[in-house]
Amino acid sequence: MKKKVLFRADDLGYSEAVNYGIEKSVKDGLISSVGVMVNMPATQHGVALIQAEPVAFGQHTNICAGRPLADPEKIPSLVSENGYFRSSKEYRTAKEDFVVFEEALIEIEAQYDKFIELFGKKPDYFEGHAIASDNFFKALEHFAEVHGLTYSGLPAGSNPNDLTSNDSFIMVNDTKVYLMMESMQADYNPYHSLQKMLDNLHEDGVDMLIFHPGYLDDYILNHSSLLIPRTQEAAMLTDIRVKEQLNEKHIDLISYKEL
Repeated sequence: MKKKVLFRADDLGYSEAVNYGIEKSVKDGLISSVGVMVNMPATQHGVALIQAEPVAFGQHTNICAGRPLADPEKIPSLVSENGYFRSSKEYRTAKEDFVVFEEALIEIEAQYDKFIELFGKKPDYFEGHAIASDNFFKALEHFAEVHGLTYSGLPAGSNPNDLTSNDSFIMVNDTKVYLMMESMQADYNPYHSLQKMLDNLHEDGVDMLIFHPGYLDDYILNHSSLLIPRTQEAAMLTDIRVKEQLNEKHIDLISYKEL
């Protein structure tokens, strides 16, 4: 029986260089599910690169990079005085969750409407660009339930930096999905992360490895703390040896469409 694995790429739209890395990872690599940041200046560029590809497209809801799509005056807890979203650092260093649930819903809906405008359909899956805010994730889950969306959140009580093994799972469409993401770790090597996951595959669900493939340009260098790992992931995901390894292990690569 084949083991099922899902490789997900986040951050389409973050910058043009990131878009090109994701495009490469889709067209010449192993990515079959792509999360879209619909509020960024490079969003349309990224969508145009891969919209015709047979991959699952998700709403990678973002409230810590770029400008909001909702009126900033209606979401004061999410924005700085300059009208841009508060940075991820502000979320990490805050002593308490400053996100107002109702305001998060306003921006989530604005981004959902933009996704439908871009793709002409609902997202194949629905989740959020990780920040330290329980209220944000509560709003995402609530919105997904109301609109009948395939929600892909985080295991209870965890944050993205906790996903350094695939022991924890979430339920997506009644399927156990075991999550793993190590991009933020200081000694990160995507080949090692992949091998760790392959050594601990589950038979009662799907194992998912979350990536942020991309190349680097001036925008991403000045707006993200995640840099070299993006290029490492783009290289690993397009490495023919990795594809051959997965074939030898009889791994079934799936997308969110198949959950």
